[in-house]
Amino acid sequence: MIGVSKLYCGTVEPSDVLRYGRRSRDLPSHLLQFSEDKKPVVVWNMTRACNLACAHCYASATPGPAPDELTLPEAVGLVESLTDHGVPVILFSGGEPLMHPHLAELAALAVKRGARAVLSTNGLLLDRRMADKLKDIGLSYVGISLDGLGPAHDAMRGRRGAFRGALEAIRTAGAAGLKVGLRLTLTRGNQNDLDALFDLMEAEGIPRVCFYHLVDSGKNPALAGQGLTLEETRAAVDLIAGRARMMREAGIAAEVLTVDNQADGPYLYLKMLAEGRADEAERAMELLKLNGGASSGHGIASVSWNGLVHPDQFWRSVVLGSVRERSFPEIWHDPNNSLLMALKDKYSHLKGRCRDCRFLTVCGGGLRARACFLTGDPWAPDPACYLTDAEISVALPGLDAERPTLASRL
Repeated sequence: MIGVSKLYCGTVEPSDVLRYGRRSRDLPSHLLQFSEDKKPVVVWNMTRACNLACAHCYASATPGPAPDELTLPEAVGLVESLTDHGVPVILFSGGEPLMHPHLAELAALAVKRGARAVLSTNGLLLDRRMADKLKDIGLSYVGISLDGLGPAHDAMRGRRGAFRGALEAIRTAGAAGLKVGLRLTLTRGNQNDLDALFDLMEAEGIPRVCFYHLVDSGKNPALAGQGLTLEETRAAVDLIAGRARMMREAGIAAEVLTVDNQADGPYLYLKMLAEGRADEAERAMELLKLNGGASSGHGIASVSWNGLVHPDQFWRSVVLGSVRERSFPEIWHDPNNSLLMALKDKYSHLKGRCRDCRFLTVCGGGLRARACFLTGDPWAPDPACYLTDAEISVALPGLDAERPTLASRL
């Protein structure tokens, strides 16, 4: 997760992070990505049931729940295990989590036991009664998916009127006093809607937006040709950064983030240098170092509806264990799981331009799931990295340059 408003617009200083001691439990939500202990944020896909059929659904959701979903006692046990482990955030997702009959009960338990509860929803089932209930139990945030404006969103979600319903949910959540924001997955179908989306944010007073880079497993025909090219990705990040800065300069306190492409951080740093903002760029670099880059299998985890644990929500082909057989902490720190241990110490495993990149320690090598999906090798360079060889200072063939150690990078 890259905080565009934090880095590019200077809304956060390194000192803001350091004064909290960088412990997950002590940091405010907007600074959590800079924690030192990296207790994992857990994405819990609590049900496979969903009322939509989205083209980019990584969970392969179905109209009804899966037959092997965790029972209520098992779900309670999971929340207790996660909170005992010190997980700072449980993100309730799906499918559509509002279709789970015990969502509010389980979210309330998470909050009572000291975790932040966050909801990721398409919004169509978020009425005022539910919004009030979620506010009362202390839900920290509601992220509502809005993948473009009008026709673009409806096409991605597979239902006419989905955009209208999502917008109504945003208003309902805001009226109930919930912190609410937008979630948008960047595709060719919505890249031309980005300016208008920022206009919508300003008009509706929406305080937060997360732009997700598409993660294509290569197995979903509906996503064929939907991913942005490297050049289109750069253009999209330029537009996002530019609009974030315009809002900042206009006094609009909105948080803008990008997710699932850690190249965005170094790119913003280089962009600031090119704009003659060297001091601001160095402050941004300090924050990037505190962030530490991609954290699958380290700072983020995923638990499926049936209790299977994954390194992140996209890498579902990798199963680390089942909470029906072992506790989450036992699975998460299993010294006998070679892939998991490698993910926690991945610098010595990465290959190619990721291994040699001068930004490795602030990017973390990108999304390993994407590399695995598209190349078959979990340690190959992330195919979505849009930085050039010149920008990352990859040594050219034939040059006998000494490779820097991780400790000497940057």
